[in-house]
Amino acid sequence: MEDRPEVTIIDGGLATELEAGGLNLQDDPLWSARILQTNPQAIKDVHTRYLSSGADVITTATYQATLAGFVKYLGLKSEEAALLLQSGVYIAKEAVAEFLSESRSSERRKPLIAGSIGPYGAFLHDGSEYSGNYVESMTNEELKTWHRPQMQSLITAGVDLIAMETIPSQKEGEALVELLKEFPNAKAWLSFSVKDGKCISHGENFEDAVKFAIKSDQLVSVGLNCCSPDIISPLLISANKARGPEIGWIVYPNSGETWDSNTRWWRKSVNNQLAKFALEWKELGAKWIGGCCRTTPADIAELRRTLTLNLSHD
Repeated sequence: MEDRPEVTIIDGGLATELEAGGLNLQDDPLWSARILQTNPQAIKDVHTRYLSSGADVITTATYQATLAGFVKYLGLKSEEAALLLQSGVYIAKEAVAEFLSESRSSERRKPLIAGSIGPYGAFLHDGSEYSGNYVESMTNEELKTWHRPQMQSLITAGVDLIAMETIPSQKEGEALVELLKEFPNAKAWLSFSVKDGKCISHGENFEDAVKFAIKSDQLVSVGLNCCSPDIISPLLISANKARGPEIGWIVYPNSGETWDSNTRWWRKSVNNQLAKFALEWKELGAKWIGGCCRTTPADIAELRRTLTLNLSHD
């Protein structure tokens, strides 16, 4: 992979933008992945908005896309399911190609396409993606067997790298990194979900969970996503002594709002937390920064302005 800038900017919430456009994703076991079948143009439009806002990386709408899920919920055959999953890559490629053809900036690098792979618990659709408790009854080989078709499909479709994201446990993270070895030319990042300023969602210390991953020469970055912005710095500080200079952190938190399960809505409106903390995360070794749930193209645009202004003053 070509040399990247000092900080690579990732896009923000895909489902957030789809819902803002009137699509209902709540309680859907396929979540935004269903839109690959029902309204692919809506996904492409979101990719385009993030590219226009300054994202260096766009992430495919495949977080909750699995061959088994498409077979179960859409009635597809396995071959059809693989093609639908791969369509997420082709949609992103079209968005990048059209954006570059219309871009007036000669300084803009070609944006990367990251193929999203979520945890096994996202398929279960029972909340366990936030705890990772299912790994206690699964072997590493079973986890690799589950993730293999998705990783194979995304790599075959030509993603620039794999986004192994919102992974709740060290065990599943290690299984994914081991699986990646079956595709020796592929690159990826590994991003954990966390429950506080010390531990990932399943309970392991973040510092311990990343030790295995940072040794992989196929990972461009290791870090965390889908959490509150204000707990990121303590996590990075705790693990910085284990991180070598050759790999930087990846961080892409939620907006800072919190989910209220009673009202089924996000509460506590906040100002842009990404731009607020970005320079601090950069100083702590973050080289890939973006947003997750409830972040928008406007947030990414402000993040880019903040980082660009900082570079011009360095």
